[in-house]
Amino acid sequence: MSSSLLRAALASTLLTALPALAQQERYSVISNGEKVGFIDADQQGDRVVIQYDVKNNGRGPTMRETIDLGSDGLPVRWTLDGKATFGGEVHERFTRDGTAVRWTDSMGEKRARATSTALYIGQNASPWALGLYARALLKDEDGKIPALPGGELSIEKLGPATIGKTRYQAYAISGIDLSPELILLDDNNRLFATLDTGGATVREGHESEVPALTELATILTSVRYAALQKRFAHRIDAPVRIRNVRVFDSASGTLGEPVSVVFAHGRITGVQPPDAPTTPGEAQIDGAGGTLLAGLHDMHAHVGLESALLYIAAGVTSVRDMGNHNDFLPALIDKIESGEVAGPRIVANGFLEGRSPFSARHGIVVDSEAAAIDAVRWYAARGYWQIKVYNSMNPAWVPAIAREAKRLGMGLTGHIPAFTNADEMIAAGYDEVTHVNQLMLGWVLDPKEDTRTPLRLTGMKRTAGLDLDSPRVRKTIDTMVARKIALDPTAVTLELLMLSRDGTPSPAVASYIDHLPIGLQRRRRQAIAPIAGPDDDRAYLGGFDTVKRVLKRLHDRGIILLPGTDDQTGLSVHRELQIFGEAGIPTADVLRLGTLVPEIYMGRDQELGSIARGKRADFLLLPGNPLADLRELHRIAMVVNDGVIYFPSEIYPAFGVKPFAQAPKVILPEGAAPSSAAGRAKE
Repeated sequence: MSSSLLRAALASTLLTALPALAQQERYSVISNGEKVGFIDADQQGDRVVIQYDVKNNGRGPTMRETIDLGSDGLPVRWTLDGKATFGGEVHERFTRDGTAVRWTDSMGEKRARATSTALYIGQNASPWALGLYARALLKDEDGKIPALPGGELSIEKLGPATIGKTRYQAYAISGIDLSPELILLDDNNRLFATLDTGGATVREGHESEVPALTELATILTSVRYAALQKRFAHRIDAPVRIRNVRVFDSASGTLGEPVSVVFAHGRITGVQPPDAPTTPGEAQIDGAGGTLLAGLHDMHAHVGLESALLYIAAGVTSVRDMGNHNDFLPALIDKIESGEVAGPRIVANGFLEGRSPFSARHGIVVDSEAAAIDAVRWYAARGYWQIKVYNSMNPAWVPAIAREAKRLGMGLTGHIPAFTNADEMIAAGYDEVTHVNQLMLGWVLDPKEDTRTPLRLTGMKRTAGLDLDSPRVRKTIDTMVARKIALDPTAVTLELLMLSRDGTPSPAVASYIDHLPIGLQRRRRQAIAPIAGPDDDRAYLGGFDTVKRVLKRLHDRGIILLPGTDDQTGLSVHRELQIFGEAGIPTADVLRLGTLVPEIYMGRDQELGSIARGKRADFLLLPGNPLADLRELHRIAMVVNDGVIYFPSEIYPAFGVKPFAQAPKVILPEGAAPSSAAGRAKE
């Protein structure tokens, strides 16, 4: 070989080996078209040092990771130090020595024996870890690896995708959380981007390609959930009679005697005596003495394709979307209404935010009063129901926003912007306040304190022991009563933020945490608010007790409470209602708030919210009696949404969730074409 050829061969060898010796990867975190964070990953030999920082909506993680890789490419040591999304301290550790593994996370220190291929899942890891997991999974023969601290990771190849002028491979990694993580890898199996319908984490220099990435994410998730809809939606082309059920009367708050409920073509056609004869050609379902309850509501949702199906599994057949990506939500609504994917009935609110360093990056972000008025008009023309104002909005612009919204037939709700309070925003034209903390902070904060930061959550510890009979509190509540101002409390989210502690299940999920996938279980055993010591602990506990006292006081004064979650699991709606009950609101009233009251509020109670002849077939079947125990809401055997039947016991395993109840027995009429589980259940 000539010297020139030898030099070229050596150079080629060195270049090929370089990525293993020294690799720099830079990523931008993009949300709604704006950069909100970054990942810097520097690999020198077998050591990777990662800096991860995101600040969106005034909050986000700041993390430093160091990973030492073994000869198999799997971590043998992993340290994570920094602050979580709301400022909580993170000091996570993992070590592997042969088959001996040890880790420390929010659940404490653990030791285990594992195969050498077991893969630790970083509780607070940056998205860079997804590339690490993918490379390990792709080396495995069946694409599956046991996960630590539990479960199994798997990878599915979704096919090639060309972004810009480059071809990548799309993959889905399952086993970390409720839904698969979607990623793109380059030819070296290095992470190019994570995919989401509202943004992306993408290799630096490719930020302009995020619109193509979000479109790809929407296509991939749509394909997945269209396939799941075909598996789980049971359409019976015949009248369906549910025998031996007791109907909860949402108007009176009472549970009736056993009856048969019949529906056809999406409508309830009869609530009949239990011994009413079956007509020819009917399908029959054995209600087994259970309770039929009108579909539940989440009045504070941010819906995605994943959460849409989870809502159905949880018996939530109607939601109000309180802010989304404006190029995504209308398409999702169309997909649900056409039956392409499963999901609840969606009422859309228009998200309106002011421009500041703390802005939330979705909906429309404005920097002037004139732009805010234009945004109201844009939402009104597209049929949005209300305008939702957010934290960075200039309070001085709210009266003009309210006037324009109401002139165009819309309502106004939202957060209380920074440097003002609920009294001033109600005077400016609010019809409703979103989040009970937004209402309460005006009673305890100095007007100069900035609630565009996590203070809007951490400041709630100051409400411990608050006197609800003080003039300041009474003035706000009296005004709400006089002006008929509603409240969307999202108490379950506050409970999660204020009462979560490292190592113990959060009360928000304690009654069902064992049903959740391991990644979500770990997060729900992790403190969210920073707890500096015993005084903070007591203050948050006392503050949440005050939240419950406020809910009871508002309900007793006749103020409408609209159950919402600001979450995407569906199951959290059940806990929101349980918190209402724990606050002392009578159980019958709680169930009315979860079913009929939102429909009255939105003017749809002639169609929805209760079970009666002529109304839409939107209801759920519970084996037991929710009036006796609101935890019964978890145990849903069947959901009917506009006449389409779903069995949660089928849906939940697709999300790694252990079902709560068995599906009822279904008997199809002779000659009827079975639809998946309906056919399997035929006797």
